[in-house]
Amino acid sequence: MQTRNKILDDVSQLMTNAMGVAQGAREEAENAMKSMIDRWLADRDFVTREEFDAVRAMAQKAREENAALEARIAALEAKLDK
Repeated sequence: MQTRNKILDDVSQLMTNAMGVAQGAREEAENAMKSMIDRWLADRDFVTREEFDAVRAMAQKAREENAALEARIAALEAKLDK
């Protein structure tokens, strides 16, 4: 009976070690994939979300100013027509 427990202990230890190796390999693969994706994105000149939001806000402000100027021009033209 003692031999059987030793065998089971050895198998259990082997499985535990194998799981540790698999976990390490998974983490290494994740890091390699993340690094590769980061390099690919950097090569594509994509903008960050913050940069996109800043340009979007500037464009919105420009549209609002344009609308205000159009209204002002229309009012001035209306005065000239009188």
